Amino acid sequence: MPIITKIGRQKNNKERYNLYLDEKYAFSVDEAVLIKYQLSKGKVMEAFTIDEIVFDDEVRKAYNKAINFLSYRMRSEHEVKKKLQMSEFGEAVILEAVRKLYEHGFLNDESFTKALVATQKKNSKRGPAAIRQELKKKGIEKDLQEEVLATYTEDEQLNIARTLTEKIINQNADKTPRQIKQKVQDALQRKGYNFSIISQAIDSFELDKEQDEWEDIIAGQGDKVWRKYASKYSGYDLKKRVKTALYQKGFPGEQIDLYIEKKELEQQDE
Repeated sequence: MPIITKIGRQKNNKERYNLYLDEKYAFSVDEAVLIKYQLSKGKVMEAFTIDEIVFDDEVRKAYNKAINFLSYRMRSEHEVKKKLQMSEFGEAVILEAVRKLYEHGFLNDESFTKALVATQKKNSKRGPAAIRQELKKKGIEKDLQEEVLATYTEDEQLNIARTLTEKIINQNADKTPRQIKQKVQDALQRKGYNFSIISQAIDSFELDKEQDEWEDIIAGQGDKVWRKYASKYSGYDLKKRVKTALYQKGFPGEQIDLYIEKKELEQQDE
């Protein structure tokens, strides 16, 4: 049976040791593995013991790799396994390393899921559908997804959706109510809110415009539309295309008629 004839500390990693059996290099181990198996010069090594030591050392390396990966932020079990697979650790080694991570409290999908949902609500202002997709990408089991998302109440969703809606309204004061509503709907859908929450959020605000507001809005948007079609059309065709375009943007018919009448008068004065 082979005998340990030399143990040398590695120059680049002081926590790892090279083992020599019968004067020939055999393998290296972590210091913790060296201590666990009481490896010392002159120790007789049995074949099954060597395999056990090498496996244990691989688990230790995978464990340390995962700890480093987890040091930057919380991760899901799926993310850790994927990272270790990319580092070319074997399946048995990965499973044992993950077991140890759970045992020592470094890995916990339930805690991870709760933390991710809380962060997504607070920082990203996301709704349940978008968060669910994020949890799915992280490999969180469906039952756990639904259990944690069930704590995201409709009142919370509505309060966040209202905050987002108010911001969008303030940023689009030069748009028609229809345009603002569409922007809110698109934004909140991307954020992962359902139709009911979006509708309630929009209904919380008065989007109607005063007469002077309509005049300012149609002056800005209308001139762009007018210039676009005036280069190609005139007379009835021009008025028809401008009227259709402004109607689609949500301008009332009377405002459109007043705007077109104004533009015609301007043309006569030129």
